[in-house]
Amino acid sequence: MTLDEWVRAACTELGIAPAEAQVSLVLDLARDVAHNTVRPAAPVTAFLLGLAVGRGADAQEAAARLTVLAKAQAADR
Repeated sequence: MTLDEWVRAACTELGIAPAEAQVSLVLDLARDVAHNTVRPAAPVTAFLLGLAVGRGADAQEAAARLTVLAKAQAADR
């Protein structure tokens, strides 16, 4: 199964339009978090982004803020 196939299947299961998935945004955020903090923070951060968006946050803005936070953590190491 490819990533696109998985996303379509998962979206169908959850009643979400695949166009809403914003796969690139989530993958970029996960990469930045994994590389700049600790690897297990990547999926947790993706979940937190989903919670924030579900509560009305703009996905792009929230992801950008989390990326800045992750990169700041790397600078502190």
